[in-house]
Amino acid sequence: MRILVTGGGTGGHIYPALAFIRYVQKIQPDSEFLYVGTHRGLENKIVPETGISFKTIKIQGFKRSLSFDNVKTVKLFIESIKRSKEILREFKPDVVIGTGGYVSGSVVYAATRMKIPTIVHEQNSVPGITNKFLSRFADRVAICFPDAAQYFSAEKTVLVGNPRAQEVVTSGKSEVLSEYGLKSDIPTVLIFGGSQGALKINQAVIQALPKLAQKEYQVLYASGDRYFNELTEKFDIDKMSSNVSLQPYIKNMTDVMANVNLLIGRAGATSIAEFTALGLPAILIPSPYVTNDHQTKNAQSLVNAGAVKMIADAELKGENLVAAVDEIMNDAEKRQAMAKASRQEGIPDAAERLWSLVNDIVK
Repeated sequence: MRILVTGGGTGGHIYPALAFIRYVQKIQPDSEFLYVGTHRGLENKIVPETGISFKTIKIQGFKRSLSFDNVKTVKLFIESIKRSKEILREFKPDVVIGTGGYVSGSVVYAATRMKIPTIVHEQNSVPGITNKFLSRFADRVAICFPDAAQYFSAEKTVLVGNPRAQEVVTSGKSEVLSEYGLKSDIPTVLIFGGSQGALKINQAVIQALPKLAQKEYQVLYASGDRYFNELTEKFDIDKMSSNVSLQPYIKNMTDVMANVNLLIGRAGATSIAEFTALGLPAILIPSPYVTNDHQTKNAQSLVNAGAVKMIADAELKGENLVAAVDEIMNDAEKRQAMAKASRQEGIPDAAERLWSLVNDIVK
């Protein structure tokens, strides 16, 4: 099968696409893939390193205020449709899958005009403007949160989940925590704010560290490179308590997640897919800087299910962070109930479900 995947701008659009491609490559090695992104997006750095064929189109998003740039945006969109059709004619895909971002708008729309089967994959509980637009033309809409179904046609919409989840569940118990100076037999809290870190989370952790260092549970904090220097200036890492490990980055995050008892971080769709597939309880601090405040809505659906506790970014402080962690880590029964709820919200066979959907529409 020939599959064209398109999506970009953020890791949340790119990593699910790559996870799906890796899954199909395992079960149907003779499949051919083409990834279409933008020349300036994060995908331009990530995808070529995977060895997957990669092409780009030029496009930009609309400004929310009146701007001359929007005239240029319209012109680029029209040109990008033409470029997309050229790519489609050359590659001749059996199906086109869009995972979000402006680039998928052009490519998926062009594919629908050419009568090529199309799937829109929406990772969040509240869809972005591109996927809302595309849903009117695409053959199917694959969603990750049941709450997202209300925004799309019921006849087209299928609960699929995020393919990243299926990759994570292959990780098992191991001695990975020893790589970070921690013990494998002590309950562990993992704190991270994404690959770049998060200012408010870092500020709260700095306030909380003296108390966290005195707990019976362990803490592994990945600050992100931009905040690690601040940590080293405030704390002598070599003399920190043996139950606290401070790191700029965790390269084997999925293995680590499979070996901890509580996760603290943002409420991005990919992160949620990963920890619910593992059945991890979590404390989520949604980023206030995302479109439509979708991280808060992502988190709220899990709060309603009893899988997570949510703290608003504006309200996060060291004191209430420690209190929230203690509430969960010092109550094994509560932690187990949250873990069970988290597992029930997870979709560990998401890549398989998306592959089934592809085969349903490709005749």
